[in-house]
Amino acid sequence: MLDEHERHATYRQWRWWSIVLRGLAAIVFGIFALALPGSAFFSLVLLFGIYAIADGVLALALGSRAPVVPRGALISRGIISIIAGILALTMPGPAGLALLILIAAWAIASGIAEVVMAIKLRRELAHEWLLGLEGALSVAFGLVLLLSPLAGAIVLALWVGAFALVLGGMMVVTGFRLRSMQHHDLAAAA
Repeated sequence: MLDEHERHATYRQWRWWSIVLRGLAAIVFGIFALALPGSAFFSLVLLFGIYAIADGVLALALGSRAPVVPRGALISRGIISIIAGILALTMPGPAGLALLILIAAWAIASGIAEVVMAIKLRRELAHEWLLGLEGALSVAFGLVLLLSPLAGAIVLALWVGAFALVLGGMMVVTGFRLRSMQHHDLAAAA
């Protein structure tokens, strides 16, 4: 049976790279959204759907293997992301407003889940404020989208792309911070 210190180290060892992968997926999505703002709105729907499903699967995997953190928040975030992705991929010819509301609801719900995780992890994770900031930015982004329902597909693509780049960058930094904590734990244990 692993003691608590070993469980924390094992969790961080597995978790850091999954957060980096989620961040890289967000960055790739952001680059595509910014590079193709004038393309058909359908491309944005597909990109968002694929990203949301990948993000949800990674969050569910993380939640199922996390011995320390609150699993409910991770599993909720994963389910929300997968549902949003499936809806985006199966909506035939979605209207701009419908997609805007879908993305806004996803950003708000997943942001709230991340803020809850940051609050619950404040004693387990150094610099948990980064996770809280990610969640707060996600909620703010969702609210901005809801307040601008007449935004065109190009403006929406630019907003979504910029948001994904910022969020992805923050997730990559958070993942590598967890990795450095793991190396610190291993050095301290030796």
